[in-house]
Amino acid sequence: MWLFITDNWLHILLAFSWLVLAFAWPLKGGGFWKVDQRLSLTPQKLKAPPSVAIIVPARNEAEVIAQTAQGLLSQNYQGEFTITIVNDSSTDDTAKIVEGLDGKNLTLVNTTPLPDGWAGKMWALYNGIETAEHQSPEYYWLTDADILHKANVLTNLVTHAENNQMALVSEMVKLRCNTFWEKLLTPAFIFYFSLIYPFRAVNDPSSEIAGAAGGSILVRRQALEDIGGIKALKGAVIDDCTLAKLIKGSGRNIWLGFGERSTSLRGNDTLADHWQMVQRSAYTQLGFSPVLLVAAMIGLAFSHILPVLLFSWPALLIMAVIYWPTIRFYGLSPIWALTLPISAILFGLMTISSALSYHLGWSNKWRDRQIAKS
Repeated sequence: MWLFITDNWLHILLAFSWLVLAFAWPLKGGGFWKVDQRLSLTPQKLKAPPSVAIIVPARNEAEVIAQTAQGLLSQNYQGEFTITIVNDSSTDDTAKIVEGLDGKNLTLVNTTPLPDGWAGKMWALYNGIETAEHQSPEYYWLTDADILHKANVLTNLVTHAENNQMALVSEMVKLRCNTFWEKLLTPAFIFYFSLIYPFRAVNDPSSEIAGAAGGSILVRRQALEDIGGIKALKGAVIDDCTLAKLIKGSGRNIWLGFGERSTSLRGNDTLADHWQMVQRSAYTQLGFSPVLLVAAMIGLAFSHILPVLLFSWPALLIMAVIYWPTIRFYGLSPIWALTLPISAILFGLMTISSALSYHLGWSNKWRDRQIAKS
């Protein structure tokens, strides 16, 4: 009898914990799982569109850089905009391909050697901004070299920033989701990113939560300069969210949403691809704290593994229901909404691997570069 009562209470507790997560996190607003923060498809036109400098860091992007650049050159933005592609010590034909492109507003810049204390991407952005800043643009659009933007993306970003007095507007671009491992892990990655950085809370000026997605960030030049420029981020591993935190912390408004018209050209076809991507920053997210690591693993076991072991169907149902909007956003079958516990276990192992890499000094590289420990 006691075991029966205890078991029932455990099922209730598991279901209740997921209900709290679904409707009370963050405390103000809730609904972190709703894929509803999106830019208008038909924004109001601007009378005097401000100037924009597009900065694209590129390291060994020969396979995609031409397509990316053409997408940027084809932007229908009515204001002045320039494109600076920064060749970050590529060992392939990235620079040669960019040099062969036809665009009056396109500039290729080669980075100088990477100084101590700088992350590679931040140094590339620094070089690009140094080149473009003499034009005194009102905005910088920082975007990755493996992302294809439709023609109206820049217009929509700037319009939202101008009409809503935003210092930073960022979109989580749509990642590729074709292979088995992408279908299993990509939507889950977005789901957990939204859990850590709830988009509604990020967009709420009264909330201290700040986040951004590094693939596409529009930032006001003055706001960036006021926080110390890219130098303030020089060693950051999670540079996008660090930038958002500094901008919002300066008293300015920021916005983060889901991008429907920007897509990643590079996939993570294998489990190893996902593992490397998560391992490079997972332990950083926990502040390099063994205590937080243990707490995170206990929480994962309770929330994801225990419902499966006990076949606690109310908890599993709630889990699948709130995961479904992300699955639907990626155009997948509803059956994939049932796979979240499997994805969670894999992400937990990747996080443990990230911690071991940090404490044991294992090689931890990203884009063929060693990642600093702190």
